[in-house]
Amino acid sequence: MNIENTKAQMRKGILEFCILSILKQKDCYTSEILDELKSVKLVVVEGTVYPLLTRLKNDDYLSYRWEESVSGPPRKYYKLTEKGEEFLNELAKTWSELANAVEAITSKN
Repeated sequence: MNIENTKAQMRKGILEFCILSILKQKDCYTSEILDELKSVKLVVVEGTVYPLLTRLKNDDYLSYRWEESVSGPPRKYYKLTEKGEEFLNELAKTWSELANAVEAITSKN
């Protein structure tokens, strides 16, 4: 088994939760989301984030608006919708339960 593949799958599984959590704090454009993820060592590429943002928008968890930029083309700012906040709250509960279960198992070693 390839450890890098396993680590990538673990990161991929929590990426949606992390992105929604970032957007709960403030509206962001994609580069800001990527920078926030990188700042906590969750390094992902744009090619991973864009399809995820599109899917979350199509599921009505996110909305977006275009905003002019002083340093380039207009930027698409994503915002958490009410449905997205409810979804995020459910993910947070699940994460807490999962983290507690994993801690209980791994602390026995």
